[in-house]
Amino acid sequence: MTHRTVKSLADAARPEDLFRGQWQRNRTSVLDEYKPYLDDRWNQGCTNAWKLWEEIIPLGYQGSYGFVSAYIRKKRTSPRPVTAQPPASRVVTRWILSRPESLTESEQLRLKAVLADCPELDALTGHVRSFARMLTERRGEQLPQWLDAVRQDDLPSLHTLAAGIDRDRDAVIAGLTLPWNSGVVEGHVNWIKMLKRHMFGRAGLALLRKRVLLAP
Repeated sequence: MTHRTVKSLADAARPEDLFRGQWQRNRTSVLDEYKPYLDDRWNQGCTNAWKLWEEIIPLGYQGSYGFVSAYIRKKRTSPRPVTAQPPASRVVTRWILSRPESLTESEQLRLKAVLADCPELDALTGHVRSFARMLTERRGEQLPQWLDAVRQDDLPSLHTLAAGIDRDRDAVIAGLTLPWNSGVVEGHVNWIKMLKRHMFGRAGLALLRKRVLLAP
């Protein structure tokens, strides 16, 4: 080994610090979450790395100024625009299914950037959130309007869901409106299944029946 190789091994605090070249492309950084904000500010004309660093600290950034400076310097010198890597689909799904007010400011900015690049996903997000409001606020009377809005967009998967709901519309409206549900029944079913699994391969229906009927 050369002296430089030995020094890099000795100085590395984590295995990730040894990634170089082609392995360095997928490295995560404490700055990744704030790159969409930096991109927006760059497009607005703010190119001062120190000012941008000061702006993202109140948003929760705990990294050093050097990461911000390197990212901005790369944007200045790169022949092509430097932007943040798109988030994973699982992350975007969590953002869409979460209450908007529960997302951090950085997550809201990143979701906004994703939706701006995909009109279909933007439409899907609107339908998901409007259905969630119907579900949590018991506004079943809005279901017909929701179904009509879904059919107006080119979202085949939601069209399939809308067709299934339409076949039992009255029951779905009742479920989205009335305070009663089958939660207690489902809870008892799960409890019985748990007892059955405890006795798997050891007893039959007679013992399961006694355990259910004689349970405190």
